[in-house]
Amino acid sequence: MGSQYGFYMNTAVCIGCKACQIACNDKNNLEVGRLFRRVLEVSGGDWVQHGNTWENNAFAYMVSMGCNHCENPLCVDVCPTGASIKRSDGIVYIDQDKCIGCRYCEWACPYGARQFNDATGTMTKCDFCADQLAVGLPPACVGSCPMRALDYGDLAELQARYGTTNRDIYPLPDSSLLQPAIVVKQHRSALRANSSNATLANPDEV
Repeated sequence: MGSQYGFYMNTAVCIGCKACQIACNDKNNLEVGRLFRRVLEVSGGDWVQHGNTWENNAFAYMVSMGCNHCENPLCVDVCPTGASIKRSDGIVYIDQDKCIGCRYCEWACPYGARQFNDATGTMTKCDFCADQLAVGLPPACVGSCPMRALDYGDLAELQARYGTTNRDIYPLPDSSLLQPAIVVKQHRSALRANSSNATLANPDEV
């Protein structure tokens, strides 16, 4: 494998079934409220008048989001104990023996990927299902998607296969600082999101 694992996300075909989220929760035995993968529901548009008629330009799309294992992970930089580590294969993970639960990494991550475990007093997150990768299996989220909206692999290979597409899909933050290891195929409505009063429709779930 190359030096940077990454995820591919096709928002054009994601139907928001949350199979990826459920598979991740099951694999990691997560309690209610702690999510390593979340499905963001984006909606927008309005009624527009054209002369004497009104037209509805409403739209919606889904974004399946976990840890993006950024090429420049700020969460690693702010960790005071060295518990947050970026491996040689690009996977960002947390050494539970070193984590003191200060939550600096949680505040630094703009994707909300870091999740505090009340039972252990430490931070947790997606580790790319590294144990499954070691035996040739895909991450749980990828393997569970019925629409094949998710894929994984070396970031350069994903870019060669799917193209170098825009990673700044709404509502994700600007990708220029952290360089998230993702390739995104944009839903046809995603380009309208910033100019069409788009909102996150399920904030309480994510």
